Amino acid sequence: MDENKYRGSLVKVIGISDTGEKIPAASGRISTQPGNASAILEKSLDPQKNAKLISKVTKSGHNSTIEHTVFNLAFQDVSVFCEQFIIEFRLASFTVKSRRYVDFGSDGYYVPFIGDKYEEEFKKTMDSFYDDYNYFVEKGIPKEDARFVLPYCLKSNFFCTVNARELLHMIQAMLFGRGSAFIELKNLGEQLFEQIEKLTPGICTDFFARRPKLSDKINIGLRFDDMKKAESADKKVQLLSYTLDAQKTIARTALVESRQYTADTIENIVSDETNVKKIIDIVMDSSRPRPLETASYTFRINGVSLSTITHFTRHRMQSLSIPSLTLTDRTKYIIPDTVRANPEFLKRYTDAFSRINELINHLRHEGLDEELLVYCQLSGNTLDIVSTMNARELKVFFSLRTCSRAQWEIRKYAHDMLMELRRIDPYLFEKFGPSCFMASCPEGAFSCGKAAEIKEYYGKKDE
Repeated sequence: MDENKYRGSLVKVIGISDTGEKIPAASGRISTQPGNASAILEKSLDPQKNAKLISKVTKSGHNSTIEHTVFNLAFQDVSVFCEQFIIEFRLASFTVKSRRYVDFGSDGYYVPFIGDKYEEEFKKTMDSFYDDYNYFVEKGIPKEDARFVLPYCLKSNFFCTVNARELLHMIQAMLFGRGSAFIELKNLGEQLFEQIEKLTPGICTDFFARRPKLSDKINIGLRFDDMKKAESADKKVQLLSYTLDAQKTIARTALVESRQYTADTIENIVSDETNVKKIIDIVMDSSRPRPLETASYTFRINGVSLSTITHFTRHRMQSLSIPSLTLTDRTKYIIPDTVRANPEFLKRYTDAFSRINELINHLRHEGLDEELLVYCQLSGNTLDIVSTMNARELKVFFSLRTCSRAQWEIRKYAHDMLMELRRIDPYLFEKFGPSCFMASCPEGAFSCGKAAEIKEYYGKKDE
């Protein structure tokens, strides 16, 4: 791979299953051939035969066979815009350098305009944001607050582990789908495919011939700009829809799962509210509360900073809709209390957002595409997102995100979400809250030491 042509934004395959394509090939054989798993694996040692078989099996649509090959990737000096794109692939694992705790003041940024007449202007403006960041850190502003003035082209480094099927999906999105309009993402897709094709030729056979027929971009094609905006749009959290009579739905599921009662018997049982509450209590105390997954809740979450959208994205067991970053309104941004409290800090902070607007307005006037301008926004700029989670995932979400150690912005959103759920279903959701409220604190030496106070707060019935 020629690293010099990729503007410093790189991805490297640093590991692969030691069985390579053997298990995908054996998986293609196991459903049609006699013998146990070990014997069939022993028949799958010829690389050329394996590649041919894998190609045949995947052409017929049996793509689950290639999930048995796993790749370890290192994304190196990519933009945080790229990071956000990649971590939205939920069937992969990621470990990202934390911008809450690590000083990013000297880590640099991705430059999309190398060789263009805009390069120096872009660099000068981006350097000014790093000056702001370093100033705030030196003045004692927490890094998790100072990071809001870091540009969305700041360099990110992270590891990713992903199976071959999801990796091909990722590359398809980079080369043909929603990432194809962004040169950085397209370059990274090319780098990935070049490397995995050498390592697993059978898995990659006919990749380009099998490109998606439909675009993964959604363009509604309608505008309603003349309609009056609803007052509720000012709310930080809006519950858009939810499972009606969720307690009974959960109870019915638990009774089918644990007792195999007939439908009529179950209806007799759940007609008594006392029985439903007893079943809910048992489910909540279970180590495998799968019946909770039958109740679903959809939230619109407004004005989320780009930094905190990353925190939401890390919860994989949800349906998360994030608008294209080309839609970001650069005039909207979050202001942390640590900055707001000091007039000097506040002026410097708001000046940073004014400068990014000046730059983007100039470049837009010059005719640059929005796909290049995504790098011209700050981490404190905001978007509205939509998340759908079931009650079991919400149990996990609240245990982590209402914790006093959670990042303050997502903690506020999580609290508001929980209060909204308690409003519609007090009995079920009065049992949800931070870990120390539902069970015990897992933070050890990092505990806030206020478990009793938190238990009392979340235990209030009139909250």
